[in-house]
Order: sequence, then structure tokens, then C-alpha cells
Amino acid sequence: MTLESFNLKGKVALVTGCNTGLGQGMALGLAKAGCDIVGINISEATETQQQVEALGRKFVDVRANLMKLDDIPSIVDRAVTELGRIDILVNNAGIIRRNDAIDFSEQDWDDVMNINVKSLFFMSQAVAKQFIAQGEGGKIINIASMLSFQGGIRVPSYTASKSGVMGVTRLMANEWAAHGINVNAIAPGYMATDNTTALRADEQRNKEIVDRIPAARWGLPSDLEGPCVFLASSASDYINGYTIAVDGGWLSR
Repeated sequence: MTLESFNLKGKVALVTGCNTGLGQGMALGLAKAGCDIVGINISEATETQQQVEALGRKFVDVRANLMKLDDIPSIVDRAVTELGRIDILVNNAGIIRRNDAIDFSEQDWDDVMNINVKSLFFMSQAVAKQFIAQGEGGKIINIASMLSFQGGIRVPSYTASKSGVMGVTRLMANEWAAHGINVNAIAPGYMATDNTTALRADEQRNKEIVDRIPAARWGLPSDLEGPCVFLASSASDYINGYTIAVDGGWLSR
């Protein structure tokens, strides 16, 4: 009975930014648990689609630019038209810009804030309206960061946006729990993805990072499969507004 609460068979999950990396890992985890996937990406998600379909699940490939809000209504409409409903939203799409705070540009500030927190909020709003119309609740999973808890260096807009993600996760949970909607977040630690290629290639910086992680390794996209499935399933029905760190123990040091 306990294991059955993790079963997502027949559910539809909308996952943004799932063509590679963490988003791909979470989409595959949800598909393994039984979900059909609506993938929202700015470029083709061929590899993710092939892997999801190899699991016997449906994959709806939607192209959208989440730098702007214009595409959000059509994303929801297409998901409902093609798969009948939405049960889960994973707000994974995001970007980062690096520069010293003293030299940081307004454009780099706006670009990161627009996709990392503004689009996340309005995508959540649109999907929450669909959840309410369906009358059966739903699950929203936002992707936060270690920089939701820490300041970092040379990433001012990313730090601000990810701190904002943790805040609006709590806000949305407070307002929407009455509708049976659970809103929570996952804060990945140092993960081996395209975003961290330069860090991992820097021998000294790579050693400094790994030496601080109690698990003594970089995280992998597959490390997010279990936490994502948990927060998407009925096993987490009494968890609201919480951000789970998946960081190999980074924050505990």
C-alpha cells in the first residue's frame, strides 16, 4: 500500500527545460513512475522524447520561449487538448549569468529574473487555474538552488531569483493548499550538468567543491528522480511550501 502511493500511472506531468540535464532526469523519473510527459523547451528534446517513449509513456514536445509570458496559455491548452489534463508541473527551466556584482548589467539581471522566477510564477498560476478547474488538486515542483540559502559570488541575479523561488513556493503553497494543490521545491547542490562544465574542468575549483561535499561527488540528474517522484505523488500530500535540498550534504558542512 505504501509503495502504491508513489505510483503515478495515468498522470500527466508538464516539465519545463527537460531536453538535457536535471530536467531530463526528472522527466525520466516521472515517466518511470507512470507519467505521460509534456516537455516544454526552446529547442528539440529528441533524446528525452525517445527515452520517455521507450518506457511506454507519451511525450508531447512543445516549443516555447519562457523568457516571455506569451506562450504560457497555449502550453496549458495544448497539454489539456492532447493528454486531457495536467496533474503535475515541474518548473525546471532556468538560466544563469556570471559577472562581478560591481559590473553586473541590467540585461543580465532582467534575463535571469524573467525566466527563473517571473515565468515560474505565471506558469504556476496558469496550471493552478487548470488544477482548480479539474477539481482534483495537483502538484507543483519548483527548482530552487543552494543559492536559495546562500549568497554565492558573481551570480547576483541568479541568487536573487533562486531566493525568490523559495519565497514564492511558500506563498503559493499558503494560498493554494485549500484547493488540494501542493507546492514545494527541490534545491539541487553541485550537479554534473552543462551549467557546471567550466567548474568541473577547473582542477582546483573542482577539488575544492568535491572536498566540501560529504558525499564526495558531484550530483547526477538521476539523483533528482526520487525526490521529484516523491513530491509529485500522493506520498507527499501533507508537505506544503517546503524546499528539499538534494546536495550530498553540502548545506550541512
